Amino acid sequence: MAAQRHYEELARQLSAIGAVKRGLGRGLPHDCPGGSAAVLILLDRHGEMRMSRLAELLAVDMSVTSRHVAHVAEKKWILRDPDPADKRSRILRLTPEGKAKVNELSDLSIRTLTHYLHDWSDDEVVQLSTLLARLRDSFGDCRAASARLPLEETTRTPA
Repeated sequence: MAAQRHYEELARQLSAIGAVKRGLGRGLPHDCPGGSAAVLILLDRHGEMRMSRLAELLAVDMSVTSRHVAHVAEKKWILRDPDPADKRSRILRLTPEGKAKVNELSDLSIRTLTHYLHDWSDDEVVQLSTLLARLRDSFGDCRAASARLPLEETTRTPA
């Protein structure tokens, strides 16, 4: 197990990730804010799904998900078809225009990362990707209530 001081430094570095995410978000096209981009990317990655599943993946409540879905549907980037198994529900799926927007977002992300990480080696980029994936896996489904640590086991570390 790593020393406490290493966890403290990790907590500080992770809090700075917000600045990186905001920097990436500033480069998004004006017609596709972050929430809309997340909807499109998740539908591309996971395929068609119900709005409830999308809300789970976004880790936000249904009202926020509904606003994002309404925006991308208005742009004709997704379809909201009746669910054959439950006519009260809708199945969300990308349109060809939505897939084109996902490709645009992907290209933009790659160009942005290439710009900011131009002095990183391929090995360093791979190492960061590997470690971030491992970090995410270590947390598992952090949206679940059962994933929270009991109060007596948590330690507060200044960010």
